[in-house]
Amino acid sequence: MIPQIDDLRAEAAELHRLLAGLGDSDWPRATQFKAWTIDDIVRHLHMGDTMALASATDPAAFASLMADIQARRKEASSRVEETRQRLGDLGGKSLLERWSTTLELLCGVLADKPADARLKWSGPDMGVRMFTTARQMEIWSHGQAIYDLLGVERPPPAPRLRNIAEIGVRTFGWAYRNRGLPVPAVVPSVRLETPFGETWEWRQASAGEMVQGDAVAFCQVVTQTRNVADTPLSIEGEQARHWMSIAQCFAGPPETPPAPGVRRSRP
Repeated sequence: MIPQIDDLRAEAAELHRLLAGLGDSDWPRATQFKAWTIDDIVRHLHMGDTMALASATDPAAFASLMADIQARRKEASSRVEETRQRLGDLGGKSLLERWSTTLELLCGVLADKPADARLKWSGPDMGVRMFTTARQMEIWSHGQAIYDLLGVERPPPAPRLRNIAEIGVRTFGWAYRNRGLPVPAVVPSVRLETPFGETWEWRQASAGEMVQGDAVAFCQVVTQTRNVADTPLSIEGEQARHWMSIAQCFAGPPETPPAPGVRRSRP
């Protein structure tokens, strides 16, 4: 079994512990992420894992589900509204348990896949390692909006954060292609420091183009939970600065990062 499976389980368990302590009145509260409520965020995670489970077990069922989602989104006012309509009254603790059950089913299926398996997704196909990491990234990034809303300090990062940094680095080209922009020939180097004493590096010589600093901050920028101006990252070079202004490590249409000062933890 690839180690990313355990990382996905651990990421979900950490968010589950936070959500399990919420009262009924917390779930409809709006976060700083597009005014999505906590219910909306967990519905989104649940639907993502439902789609992932279909992709991992029945590609035809996945294609059918994707087509249905796209058709319903044309009738709904937004992506979040389509999910609300699809899941109906499912919310709060019942939603939390449904999501947890679906995620565990997904982890079991992914654990049985060969390490070189490839799976369909709404963006490019992905190998099973990156597919699993993408699910972990979704939990980590959307969970940030909930921590911010509640004013709760996030637990110290664990080594599994490396997976999210990795997908952030690997999607350099995707961030440009997804916007219809030419992929630059020079790819910035990345050097990240962690609070547990590890240093992570990619592409150590990139002609003066570099992103360096806190690993959590880098992950926040590539997942668009913070504007780069609100982080302590050190950026050298025009290309590195441009990348950090459009970085997007998740599938879907191009998204605009939050404006400076918009996404932050509430006291």
